[in-house]
Amino acid sequence: MTLRHMKIFVAVCAESSMTKAAGKLHIAQPAVSIAIKELEEYYGIKLFDRISRRLYLTDMGRNFLEYATHIVALFDDMEKSIRQWEHSGKLRIGASITVGTHLMPQYVNAFYKTHPQSRIDVFIGSSDMIEKKILQNDLDFAVIEGTVHSDRIFCDTYMKDRLAVICSPNDPLCEKEPVKIEQLLSRPLLVRETGSGTRELFDHVLASLEYTYTPAWESTSTEALINAAGQGLGVAVIPYILAQPKLKAGNIVELQVENLRLERGFHIIYHKNKRLTNPAKEFIEMCQNCMVRI
Repeated sequence: MTLRHMKIFVAVCAESSMTKAAGKLHIAQPAVSIAIKELEEYYGIKLFDRISRRLYLTDMGRNFLEYATHIVALFDDMEKSIRQWEHSGKLRIGASITVGTHLMPQYVNAFYKTHPQSRIDVFIGSSDMIEKKILQNDLDFAVIEGTVHSDRIFCDTYMKDRLAVICSPNDPLCEKEPVKIEQLLSRPLLVRETGSGTRELFDHVLASLEYTYTPAWESTSTEALINAAGQGLGVAVIPYILAQPKLKAGNIVELQVENLRLERGFHIIYHKNKRLTNPAKEFIEMCQNCMVRI
């Protein structure tokens, strides 16, 4: 037996008429009669006494009605809940270190203001780690600054950024601007960890110019690199968006390096086979329209 049979039976009981039940359900009256007959034959019981063209529930019919009403109510409740999940369900969002440090808190806070019933779980990690989680369906979508390597992932660039080469105002390179790449590599380099989008871009640009280097510092913390550079421990390569506050304060300075182009973009990524919910689409649209505050 199907849920349709249950719904028809409950409607007939409520209306005490197969004709009225058919009108309520927007189906033909013979279809109602057939459904009731199928129920009685399937369970081997008589649901109604038919007296003077009126329907009267039998004892078995009353017992059956209790179950049928409960089943139909549970299904209706499930449908309502699922529709609510679409608007207030959990979002699993990934963010690379730079995005997670500076942008994601702004995005989530702005989204909660218009979707207070939503729940957002955020995972922050390196770009390659985020990509793996997207492929494993551990995340619904992500915002990263790194390069996507899998052709199974959709990638949309929504904002431009660049890397900044920074150092202490007292660093000897400050007297040599514009700085040559050879001069830059002569200083201790403070860089992000392997696998981060920042490190990948820097390594790729240097390799394309046929330069190699050995890092003095490698860190998952951009703040640690900024502080180390400010203390005169070397030259750091970090996202410009994260360097701005300290640059404005004068704690560090940005070096101009000849022939070193470190432009990049921030990307929204998700699996090409992923069905995005309406809240996910709205969050992505909000990221694309959000004004970043430094």
